[in-house]
Amino acid sequence: MTDAIQVVVAQGLTKRFGAFTAVDRLDLSIAKGEVVGFIGPNGAGKSTTIRMLCGLLRPSAGRATVAGFDVGRDPEAVREHIGYMSQKFSLYDDLTVRENLRFFSGLYRVPRRDVKARTEAAIAMAGLEGREDALVRTLAGGWKQRLALGCAILHRPPVLFLDEPTSGVEPEARRKFWDLIHRLTSEGVTILVSTHYMEEAEYCNRIALINAGRLVAIGSPGEMRRRELGGSLYELDCSALGAALVALRQAPGVIDAAIFGDKLHVLLEATATAADVPPMLARQGITAGPLRAIVPSLEDVFVQLVSKPHTAPAPA
Repeated sequence: MTDAIQVVVAQGLTKRFGAFTAVDRLDLSIAKGEVVGFIGPNGAGKSTTIRMLCGLLRPSAGRATVAGFDVGRDPEAVREHIGYMSQKFSLYDDLTVRENLRFFSGLYRVPRRDVKARTEAAIAMAGLEGREDALVRTLAGGWKQRLALGCAILHRPPVLFLDEPTSGVEPEARRKFWDLIHRLTSEGVTILVSTHYMEEAEYCNRIALINAGRLVAIGSPGEMRRRELGGSLYELDCSALGAALVALRQAPGVIDAAIFGDKLHVLLEATATAADVPPMLARQGITAGPLRAIVPSLEDVFVQLVSKPHTAPAPA
């Protein structure tokens, strides 16, 4: 993406609330037509970063430009050139689908001659044909989110910021929502989307991981999965997952262990021997099968990166 037009650029972006630093010297650039997934634990600084990039919060230090406009110096121009959608996007439940679209067309100052065509296009994109006159409160969550996305792009913004837009939405509806996202990027729209669903991060061109306000890793999903975790990763099938987890985290040679479904993922030091683990657990009354070497998933990478301190952003 180095030769592409960089539509979103943040340099040393920082936000402090009193003595608390919510975002700490964040550097990030996003190219035209790229979708970047913003992931991190709750309280990591994702929403604060997005609000600064939207011109809704003034940075305490550093700078950022969005669509060529400085978020600190010209926040109103930034807001005119972006679409923003959050988990609790402000659709009006007592208005119909069409009335919501017309209302937001007015807010976004869509030219009157274009309102009808853009309203119909948004209805078609959201798959709401036949429900134009339904009150929004009667819609299922997935339809509401697709309608909210339609409202956010009525003014044809070149940049979209989506803050956990599919939280609480059922899996099939989430997948359809992502189909819409990729349709928009194919038209050149640039998107930063925060999510806590690891499978959604797989749909992104790149993933930016933030923890404690700092960008700790960035790269494509493949690059992130190939990151060095400091040891070898194994899957373990055993009885008494909770007891096994405690025992493994106290065992020599084990860097970390975590529950994944009905199994454990165990990260061993390079000098540790995987064959020694089942007998060690057996001595504590825990039955375990042999350890099986596995390729780290995005979730494995996420767990490891947020569990240890970082002093500088780490490229994938």
